[in-house]
Amino acid sequence: MMKAGKSTLLNAVIGEEIAPTDTGECTRIVTWYRWSATPRITLHRTDGGQVLLPVRRVAGRLDFDLGGLRSDEVHRLVVDWPAESLRHLTLIDTPGIASLSTDLSERSLKLLTPEDRASEADAVIYLMRHLHASDLDFLEAFRDDSTGSSGTVNALAVLSRADEVGAGRIDSLISAAGIADRYRADPALRALALDVVPVAGLLAQSSRTLRQEEFGALAALAALDKPVREKMLLSADRFIRPDAGLQVDAELRASLLDRFGVFGIRLACALLRGGVANSSELAVELARRSGLDQLLQLVQRQFRARSDQLRARTALQAVRELVQAHPTPQGRSLLGSIERIEAGAHQIRELRLLSALRSRVVPLGAGDARDAERLIGGSGVTPAHRLSLGDEAAAEEVASTAMAELRRWRLVAENPLTDRGALEACQVVIRSCEQLLRDVRPPEHSASGTGSVASGPVRGRAVAGLPEPARGGGQESDEQGCGSQDRLDHEEDERELETAGVVGEERRRQKHRA
Repeated sequence: MMKAGKSTLLNAVIGEEIAPTDTGECTRIVTWYRWSATPRITLHRTDGGQVLLPVRRVAGRLDFDLGGLRSDEVHRLVVDWPAESLRHLTLIDTPGIASLSTDLSERSLKLLTPEDRASEADAVIYLMRHLHASDLDFLEAFRDDSTGSSGTVNALAVLSRADEVGAGRIDSLISAAGIADRYRADPALRALALDVVPVAGLLAQSSRTLRQEEFGALAALAALDKPVREKMLLSADRFIRPDAGLQVDAELRASLLDRFGVFGIRLACALLRGGVANSSELAVELARRSGLDQLLQLVQRQFRARSDQLRARTALQAVRELVQAHPTPQGRSLLGSIERIEAGAHQIRELRLLSALRSRVVPLGAGDARDAERLIGGSGVTPAHRLSLGDEAAAEEVASTAMAELRRWRLVAENPLTDRGALEACQVVIRSCEQLLRDVRPPEHSASGTGSVASGPVRGRAVAGLPEPARGGGQESDEQGCGSQDRLDHEEDERELETAGVVGEERRRQKHRA
């Protein structure tokens, strides 16, 4: 993870506040986060020594005591932690590459784009506030270094602090989504990153660690008359100003501001007035609207689902570089074996073609290129994602759709007018379609007559420990006997929620409950 609120977002992904987010020494050190049954923090010194650090929390956050060492005396920190989200994912937090300190930038670049070996990271989540030439330069360097001759794309771009795009307005994330769409369509970035997703990192972190006391305070603020609440939220100073007439004291308001920001408080109040009934529902809604859910789903679809292929590709590249650095008579034979493995490993060929399609160097029409990217797993590797089917698609539908795609791409490949470069792409797509057909189980003869897919259910799983979205939540819009002013307030709330894209979904949830 790189710069612009990376530690805050890392805490959101993990689901606990364990990564330091201040400007202290620890944010200047490369830190690894791994799963372990018991918490442990190991400091690796630059001289090769190791020190176990005490595991302790201060104000609810993990505190790192370097024992008097300066950051330049520390090679890395390794945090082993019993967080469910780390069971299948190791996260590396790095100093920003755009840091004012050249030394800090070099630490990150040495880890991710080393000159003498393969990168230690299989994939990268790159945070940026705006798209600059330096961002493209890094992503290109990471792709070339981490993938070598395989030429694959293994980065996700995050438009960070998305809530600040609209200066804290209720529609800030809608504005950020528009910017992300524009970046997503940029040919230069598209060739280097699998997707671009806007995320409000502070809101994402707080949603994963929402406390009951905070929920009560937000509910009290939501219950205020709208003019009073909006006047308080005009500025941070006004919001934390002592006021004896409010149920929420100034200290707690300051804590809310620190944890949620003005945008997060506004959104939470809008959701509570719109019908969210309890802290669990609020946490789920805030996480989803922050962009965190979308990011975790992308990590699941693009990185975790391909983890074996990414690790294999990195291992092959490391062996290749070792052989090239220390040539021996047997080395040439070993290099040939690596090339044969890469040529025959279909998953690596898919990754290579995905990169070529996104770079627009494959001579296919725009429609065929989009379909090819989808079929080789550009939107996710499950049959549902590859074939654009619903999560509940039966095996018969998966098989028939895959067969139709297979026939179509065989016709393209057999066309004498098909360019040689396009023919190679067609062969990869055809192999992917054949694999989909092999993965479909014979339908079970049951009363329902439905089948299933051999590689597992098409329905997606909950990602990284997030709770399933709540099925309930919401109240009738007006209780009997409410006054005309209450009705006016409610109408204003609905307009505000509609601006944030909230009210339509809440109505659907109410209908579902009924």
